[in-house]
Amino acid sequence: MAASELYTKFARVWIPDPEEVWKSAELLKDYKPGDKVLLLHLEEGKDLEYHLDPKTKELPHLRNPDILVGENDLTALSYLHEPAVLHNLRVRFIDSKLIYTYCGIVLVAINPYEQLPIYGEDIINAYSGQNMGDMDPHIFAVAEEAYKQMARDERNQSIIVSGESGAGKTVSAKYAMRYFATVSGSASEANVEEKVLASNPIMESIGNAKTTRNDNSSRFGKYIEIGFDKRYRIIGANMRTYLLEKSRVVFQAEEERNYHIFYQLCASAKLPEFKMLRLGNADNFNYTKQGGSPVIEGVDDAKEMAHTRQACTLLGISESHQMGIFRILAGILHLGNVGFTSRDADSCTIPPKHEPLCIFCDLMGVDYEEMCHWLCHRKLATATETYIKPISKLQATNARDALAKHIYAKLFNWIVDNVNQALHSAVKQHSFIGVLDIYGFETFEINSFEQFCINYANEKLQQQFNMHVFKLEQEEYMKEQIPWTLIDFYDNQPCINLIESKLGILDLLDEECKMPKGTDDTWAQKLYNTHLNKCALFEKPRLSNKAFIIQHFADKVEYQCEGFLEKNKDTVFEEQIKVLKSSKFKMLPELFQDDEKAISPTSATSSGRTPLTRTPAKPTKGRPGQMAKEHKKTVGHQFRSSLHLLMETLNATTPHYVRCIKPNDFKFPFTFDEKRAVQQLRACGVLETIRISAAGFPSRWTYQEFFSRYRVLMKQKDVLSDRKQTCKNVLEKLILDKDKYQFGKTKIFFRAGQVAYLEKLRADKLRAACIRIQKTIRGWLLRKKYLRMRKAAITVQRYVRGYQARCYAKFLRRTKAATIVQKYWRMYVVRRRYKIRRAATIVLQSYLRGFLARNRYSKILREHKAVIIQKRVRGWLARTHYKRSMHAIIYLQCCFRRMMAKRELKKLKIEARSVERYKKLHIGMENKIMQLQRKVDEQNKDYKCLVEKLTNLEGIYNSETEKLRSDLERLQLSEEEAKVATGRVLSLQEEIAKLRKDLEQTRSEKKCIEEHADRYKQETEQLVSNLKEENTLLKQEKEALNHRIVQQAKEMTETMEKKLVEETKQLELDLNDERLRYQNLLNEFSRLEERYDDLKEEMTLMVHVPKPGHKRTDSTHSSNESEYIFSSEIAEMEDIPSRTEEPSEKKVPLDMSLFLKLQKRVTELEQEKQVMQDELDRKEEQVLRSKAKEEERPQIRGAELEYESLKRQELESENKKLKNELNELRKALSEKSAPEVTAPGAPAYRVLMEQLTSVSEELDVRKEEVLILRSQLVSQKEAIQPKDDKNTMTDSTILLEDVQKMKDKGEIAQAYIGLKETNRSSALDYHELNEDGELWLVYEGLKQANRLLESQLQSQKRSHENEAEALRGEIQSLKEENNRQQQLLAQNLQLPPEARIEASLQHEITRLTNENLDLMEQLEKQDKTVRKLKKQLKVFAKKIGELEVGQMENISPGQIIDEPIRPVNIPRKEKDFQGMLEYKKEDEQKLVKNLILGNKPRGVAVNLIPGLPAYILFMCVRHADYLNDDQKVRSLLTSTINSIKKVLKKRGDDFETVSFWLSNTCRFLHCLKQYSGEEGFMKHNTSRQNEHCLTNFDLAEYRQVLSDLAIQIYQQLVRVLENILQPMIVSGMLEHETIQGVSGVKPTGLRKRTSSIADEGTYTLDSILRQLNSFHSVMCQHGMDPELIKQVVKQMFYIIGAITLNNLLLRKDMCSWSKGMQIRYNVSQLEEWLRDKNLMNSGAKETLEPLIQAAQLLQVKKKTDDDAEAICSMCNALTTAQIVKVLNLYTPVNEFEERVSVSFIRTIQMRLRDRKDSPQLLMDAKHIFPVTFPFNPSSLALETIQIPASLGLGFISRV
Repeated sequence: MAASELYTKFARVWIPDPEEVWKSAELLKDYKPGDKVLLLHLEEGKDLEYHLDPKTKELPHLRNPDILVGENDLTALSYLHEPAVLHNLRVRFIDSKLIYTYCGIVLVAINPYEQLPIYGEDIINAYSGQNMGDMDPHIFAVAEEAYKQMARDERNQSIIVSGESGAGKTVSAKYAMRYFATVSGSASEANVEEKVLASNPIMESIGNAKTTRNDNSSRFGKYIEIGFDKRYRIIGANMRTYLLEKSRVVFQAEEERNYHIFYQLCASAKLPEFKMLRLGNADNFNYTKQGGSPVIEGVDDAKEMAHTRQACTLLGISESHQMGIFRILAGILHLGNVGFTSRDADSCTIPPKHEPLCIFCDLMGVDYEEMCHWLCHRKLATATETYIKPISKLQATNARDALAKHIYAKLFNWIVDNVNQALHSAVKQHSFIGVLDIYGFETFEINSFEQFCINYANEKLQQQFNMHVFKLEQEEYMKEQIPWTLIDFYDNQPCINLIESKLGILDLLDEECKMPKGTDDTWAQKLYNTHLNKCALFEKPRLSNKAFIIQHFADKVEYQCEGFLEKNKDTVFEEQIKVLKSSKFKMLPELFQDDEKAISPTSATSSGRTPLTRTPAKPTKGRPGQMAKEHKKTVGHQFRSSLHLLMETLNATTPHYVRCIKPNDFKFPFTFDEKRAVQQLRACGVLETIRISAAGFPSRWTYQEFFSRYRVLMKQKDVLSDRKQTCKNVLEKLILDKDKYQFGKTKIFFRAGQVAYLEKLRADKLRAACIRIQKTIRGWLLRKKYLRMRKAAITVQRYVRGYQARCYAKFLRRTKAATIVQKYWRMYVVRRRYKIRRAATIVLQSYLRGFLARNRYSKILREHKAVIIQKRVRGWLARTHYKRSMHAIIYLQCCFRRMMAKRELKKLKIEARSVERYKKLHIGMENKIMQLQRKVDEQNKDYKCLVEKLTNLEGIYNSETEKLRSDLERLQLSEEEAKVATGRVLSLQEEIAKLRKDLEQTRSEKKCIEEHADRYKQETEQLVSNLKEENTLLKQEKEALNHRIVQQAKEMTETMEKKLVEETKQLELDLNDERLRYQNLLNEFSRLEERYDDLKEEMTLMVHVPKPGHKRTDSTHSSNESEYIFSSEIAEMEDIPSRTEEPSEKKVPLDMSLFLKLQKRVTELEQEKQVMQDELDRKEEQVLRSKAKEEERPQIRGAELEYESLKRQELESENKKLKNELNELRKALSEKSAPEVTAPGAPAYRVLMEQLTSVSEELDVRKEEVLILRSQLVSQKEAIQPKDDKNTMTDSTILLEDVQKMKDKGEIAQAYIGLKETNRSSALDYHELNEDGELWLVYEGLKQANRLLESQLQSQKRSHENEAEALRGEIQSLKEENNRQQQLLAQNLQLPPEARIEASLQHEITRLTNENLDLMEQLEKQDKTVRKLKKQLKVFAKKIGELEVGQMENISPGQIIDEPIRPVNIPRKEKDFQGMLEYKKEDEQKLVKNLILGNKPRGVAVNLIPGLPAYILFMCVRHADYLNDDQKVRSLLTSTINSIKKVLKKRGDDFETVSFWLSNTCRFLHCLKQYSGEEGFMKHNTSRQNEHCLTNFDLAEYRQVLSDLAIQIYQQLVRVLENILQPMIVSGMLEHETIQGVSGVKPTGLRKRTSSIADEGTYTLDSILRQLNSFHSVMCQHGMDPELIKQVVKQMFYIIGAITLNNLLLRKDMCSWSKGMQIRYNVSQLEEWLRDKNLMNSGAKETLEPLIQAAQLLQVKKKTDDDAEAICSMCNALTTAQIVKVLNLYTPVNEFEERVSVSFIRTIQMRLRDRKDSPQLLMDAKHIFPVTFPFNPSSLALETIQIPASLGLGFISRV
């Protein structure tokens, strides 16, 4: 297809822009050939007419489809041109925060100016082992590719890191070296990788400085070769440096600094060891203050100094050499402060005793006067003489600066040499990887010699890069058999020839330097004459005669000729160097030892301005100087030589390119300046790579990928079984121009733009399909909507019409009803109105008539009352008138009579004064006397009457007197009473008075109180009202508070629950962390143990060199039988005596756990011995007390004696039988003919001796039983017979006393044996009793046993008395307890109720606790006693049964008739199998070999019961415990553990082996717990299983050992699982399309990734599920515990989830909507597998939660704030860094998807900023969950286990 056909409407193009370099626009109409103007619409919204160039008529660059923007590889872009590259880099850098991008074979790294979390060890592990195209671009991917190619191709590699200052070259090189150090490790224990990394801070301190573009700019180039051995582990390194910028030592531009080391020294000047340097602030020195910026923000120079010194120490630079370095550096600073004063124009001097110079000379150890002289003078030599010439101040200053630069350069070289010596390895280097950190192309306003050398080096590197790219392209075409056409690319050779060829720029420069009067101007003229108008790449500036222009591959650069000659010469005065060489400071002359030799390639540019001519003083003595002069090389010549060596090295290696880009000049984080970026892209060769790729076939697709992507463009008939032919047929139809593509063997090659065209066709097809689908769907939806609306309308109409009909019928009914209602209502109204009117009329009439009657009555009543009133008024008026008249008359009379009386009185007064008055008075007296005489007479008469009356009255009086006397007496009594009453009344009155007073006072008080009460009442009422109001408010507040409290309680409850859950989780996490830490330590211990074993084997191989022909022993018989853990030197020292006593045994180190256990057991035995001694003493007393009682107690047991005698006879016959067998064996042994057979070492002799030993043991057992039975018989006989024999008693008493003196059973047994021997030798008279006199011995033994029984009776009696005493003591203690209880009760009664309850509870708890402890102690003792008694009972029952069976076999036929047969004794052997396995000590190695070392898990798992080896081992341990053989137990357990470790070491990568022994180890551990006898483990046991518990040994320490072993096996199992699953996970979970056709493959670049379509060799999800099924079935077959299987499954799913998520986070091509759908489907399949296996509660699903959430994050909507909130709440299992990384990596696969906007990502970051989670990006795929082994008892009975013959264990027997 022609390119012009793509310029259609809506096509997007790039047009040049002066500000943004390139601007995007959209065509508004189709382009037609011949159009001169394009109508464009800019993204800013403006329309633009773009005029095409009339000459070239080039159309603007087309823009790539959006789905191709942001690709990992720039060569994956369909349109390869500058704007596409720039836009892709900008989108990745700004929008996706991705700083790395591939450009073919080049890694483009953009400096983010920000610390990114993408360089951790987890990222290194993720990139390790991956192909370069499988992961997102990264410096680690380049490093891994170099490391992998070195190992695969066995070819040295180089990583070339270039770029501008500040672009990040040094950091990139540092991370590459860190990757090598982490991945490869070192071949020795010297940590070479740490030394390699430690060289960075040293070289940065002496070679890096702050510039205006970079705070840590490398001012030199370096090439570091990292050496590897044959196993590709780091063994050393070597560093080469180039072009150190020496001029920075003496001069710094504004805002720049000198080298870091000077400021670090000044910052550390206060340290004690630096006081001798006499340093101070950096502003005090001329060489450090010129830039005016002595401090770098965020950098602490003092700390950096500490890091530098630490690195020097690590690299082996001693403290003395370090101080020497610092002395020289401090001397350079003081030298810069040396000042000169001018004496005249041509001479100068230094002030006397100049302090800076004095300090310099002191530090350097040189003479002050001599140095002062040669700083101001120079020596000139001619052909005949030599003379000293003073120099001017300017020349002296330049000479001083030249000397400082020279010293610093020499010191720099010395440090580099020492670093190389520290990194040098004595081991031969097999291969190396070189890291070249060199300056990029530079162009400034003023360019000098430094820029010329730098650009010259870049021309050479660019040529090498172009040739390498061209070579790779050619190889790719030839590999795919594509017709090769020559690609035109820029050739740097003409420019290189211009610089380095004969008569080139460098040649002319060196020639001019040799001229005596050569200057920069003459050199410039020679350049013009030689190259101007002859070389197209050389130009002369128009306005200058001292500059020249070179057309480099990146740009034209104008160089100023001034200073070229001086810098090329690099002059320094020889006399000053001689002064330094004569220094007393030893280190300083070492720096100048190579002065006579050629200057090192590290010699750098110089700013010295005075030429130096080193000529001898006299010709005869000047041959060495003359030779030095002839062989002195210029800086240009040295640099050209070192550059040629570098190119030779690079050409001999496989190069890898890293191009560092500086995004802006202001160091702003994630800010992209398009102009600066384009300049650097052009300069670093990235665009040249693009151009070379675009010239050929840049887009390449495999046939399968092409078919998968463009299947939509094919018809069904076009699809063939042959994918290649199908693609050919389709391409011929789609692209008519066959030159636009080529078919290779495995790929299709497209020219630039064709993929975009195919994408356009695909998008159009999909868009048409979408439109058709939308059309059909919309039509279907609208028709469905119409039908639904029509049906709804019909339904509505039906209901409306029915409603209307019902309304009309209702209307009719209501009308009829209304008429009837109206009729009756009207009748009712009229009738009611009539009744009302009639009633009203009647009422009116009645009221009217009443009113009239009442009026008449009231009138009559008024008239009657008026008459009465008139009568009363008239009478009152008359009476009033009469009274008034009478009152007036009386008054008049009174007045008149008063007047007459007054007149009479006046007359009498006058008469009284006269005689007449006396006369009148006398006349009046006579009348009176007469009247008195008459009165006397009358009185006499009256007297007589009165006397009579008196007489009468006297009688009456007497009677009355008597009465009165009586009355008087009575009254007197009454009076007395009255007096008393009166007194009482008085007192009462007084009291009344008082009470009245009190009453008054009370009334007053009452009044006051009432007043106060009234006030109080008012106040109270007011207060009550206020309180009511407050109460109301308080009630409201209370309700609010109650509601709030309820809410708070609810919230607190929820909070507490959450807190409890969190604390529980935290505790679980802490417990898991502790378990993990312990298990990691265990893993580390195991690793160290394996390392120790390996080293031990190596040492063994080194010491014991095998001889020729010697056969290697079997690995299973290795002598390395070391203990597992807990062994120590103390235990071995304590075990020395046993080793010396048994030299033939194998010397195994003593197990400390068993040693401690045995010590404990010895203590217990000593205590038990003491108890038995006490018991023996008590029994002795009981025997003495029971003697008297036995005499009085007749015992007649005839039947029992007969039975006992019968038993005695049976035992005697059995004894005789055993003796006969013993004699026969001895006889057979003595009659052997061959002496070698009967020799002590012969096999037959050993077998016979074993039989003899077993028979002897059996004979001893039988003798003991005979003794017991006979002792019972004798005791019964002695009880019947009278005890008359005193001698016997005396003897028995003596013997009893002797027996009592014996301390233990061993002494008693020895005494018994000695007694037998004595009786045999002395009692010869008793031989007549039987043949050998044994009955007498037995009789004597029985007597002694009788005495023992008597002592036992005494002990029983004593025990009874002790029990009685104990009961009395208990009663006493109970009494004391009762008293104490009463005291406590009395105390409690005095306490308050709460304290009383608490005290009683506390007391009760204490009492119950004590009782519980006592009961537990008693229960334990009883359990031990019961177990011992049961064991003894079983042993005795078994022995008696065997005796009875043997006796039945020896009975004659006649006896069979007489005696009954007991058939129950025949099958007892099977029933009494105790579940133990017996083996001999020497068979232990055979047991371990056959059961562990030689066992095949597959056969055992399939054919036998699960855990059979564990059961067999435990049954053997049981038997050793039964025998109380601690040595056997320890040896067996130690051999078992070591053998399991050997098997796992030998076959540790076999899953079945590891699973088998993990299962058996856990089962062995469970058996040790189940049968340990501890209550916690015996709950689920049967009674029979409880009988099988261990009785003698507590193996708790070995349980811990086995638990640790199980943990190690589990971790090994997890590693095996991970190794098996890891290759499947990424392919099966991410790359494989489980749902075919959902995700299309996007175009890829040169860095090809694995196809997502499943080929025959790739893994799918079914592969993972099959592998999981295999794991699960194997673990189930081996009988692994279900809980342990769940933990293994959880770990497997965690590995799957972690690896999948990590790869998702590092692969941009996997972050799409369709891939999220694939992941969720795959996870659902895994969940379905869990459901099928019933493992959903194992926690495995939860480990996949981060992966599930990441898949959901890829599929959810990502636009609005609600979407952001939903994402934040949904992705709680992902960290913030992971969420942001997924959003940044999200890439649309189709044009219908949209990218995530930057603003949305920032919204997510803002919402998640408060979340506290790990900043780590990747999950730890190596993390192993801590494992636990829950107790799982077995229901299998040990006695039912059968041992198959296939195990080869025939030498063990069941017991």
